[in-house]
Amino acid sequence: MAKFSPPPLAGLKRRIDRHRQEKAGDAQGLFVRQTYTLPRDDARQKAQEWFDAFPKAAYWTEVESWRQLDGDKIEFTMRRLPTAD
Repeated sequence: MAKFSPPPLAGLKRRIDRHRQEKAGDAQGLFVRQTYTLPRDDARQKAQEWFDAFPKAAYWTEVESWRQLDGDKIEFTMRRLPTAD
């Protein structure tokens, strides 16, 4: 019985990796992001300013990530599209 070895996949792996990197780069450039570290009340106010200035329906504005730090401070990242077009 003949034993077959699988074909080399190094080239395919490189192409997949390159495609994923290009795709990730496109997604990174799609949004405008700003990270803040503020006391809780100021953080809430800053997020509201973003939602007022860049309505969610047009700009896909959202709090992308957040975490609570010592001293009742909040670190958060706001994200939106660069234009409403």
